[in-house]
Amino acid sequence: MTQRVALATVMDQLSIDAVITGFATAVDDGAWQDYRELFTGDGRADYRSAGGVEGPVAEVAQWLEETMRNFPVRQHLIVNRRFDIQDLGGYSGDRAEVRADYLNPMRLLGAPGDGTGTPATTAPDFVSGGRYAFGLLRAGTGWRIRTVTVHEKWRSLSGELTPG
Repeated sequence: MTQRVALATVMDQLSIDAVITGFATAVDDGAWQDYRELFTGDGRADYRSAGGVEGPVAEVAQWLEETMRNFPVRQHLIVNRRFDIQDLGGYSGDRAEVRADYLNPMRLLGAPGDGTGTPATTAPDFVSGGRYAFGLLRAGTGWRIRTVTVHEKWRSLSGELTPG
């Protein structure tokens, strides 16, 4: 692998990482238009393993917007990213897959520390963990998510651990 190819691969990884970080930030901040813009025009999301929906990104973003109103405080982390960027004979291609673990603590509406002026407690009401599977495409504007699938592995509701 030449230095030029290695640099291109690192640049792709950084660009893809920025998209995935933007995904987490958009969900946590309730920036649903930003969320939509991270996807390709035919992008799809699948939250069924976490009790959600699957479908075109516009429909899923609408579902998330409605559902996340129940959780005004949320901050999920996406870690342990594993990149598989298409290899075209030593050169980066236009497709990538990323597997990344997540931890998602949230506070329910009306719970202490939900932003309504009540004092915060030290523990969230709801925490889940699992793995995302992202399929990405390079578009004219940079890398975009074509598919994302949530694989919830566990959840805890106010201290009770439930396998996913």
